Amino acid sequence: MTRCLDCGSQRIADQCPACGLTSAAAEVMFRRRLWRRTAVFLAGSLLFPYVSQIYPPLELDLMLVFFGIIFFLALTLAVFLDRRARNRKEIEVLKRIYSGFIPLPWILAATLLVNGRLDSANNIVYHPTVVVGSFNMKGIVRGSRRLLVRSWREGQRVERLAVDLDDFDRFRVGDAVTVAIEPGALGIPWYYGVYRR
Repeated sequence: MTRCLDCGSQRIADQCPACGLTSAAAEVMFRRRLWRRTAVFLAGSLLFPYVSQIYPPLELDLMLVFFGIIFFLALTLAVFLDRRARNRKEIEVLKRIYSGFIPLPWILAATLLVNGRLDSANNIVYHPTVVVGSFNMKGIVRGSRRLLVRSWREGQRVERLAVDLDDFDRFRVGDAVTVAIEPGALGIPWYYGVYRR
């Protein structure tokens, strides 16, 4: 006994008793839905890196690595689902797992946006530190600029601050600076600004 590729109902003949589709029609319908869902996932995946620069969390690089793993797992699963659907193999469990990946970029982007947007400006904490390096990776849309400063947190040697172009060009290695950090409305500390001491 197999399940219909489109609706997931059990079927014993070529035509599904629940939705009335043959296995060939169910495959076409499933693959259309799969690529529409993948488009929604990709749109969220383009939005997340952009939103992460608006209120950049202190652990932004780790978050981007985590998101990259999720991104490639989801796309690999989408390709695997498409191939299994073409061969008309069982996909029900994998289809449900893939459905869980679709809203993740949107949820992560919304979390970072709410965390920074709802944070109060009265909670800013200032940390004196020194610039120890910088990193500039050019990108198609925005690129990635990091100012490396000595960390004020225990267990951390350096903090990688996601800065804009002005701050990146303004500070050099050895400059004494003050870093403003907000605790975040959802408890995710984020970088507010960097100032010369």
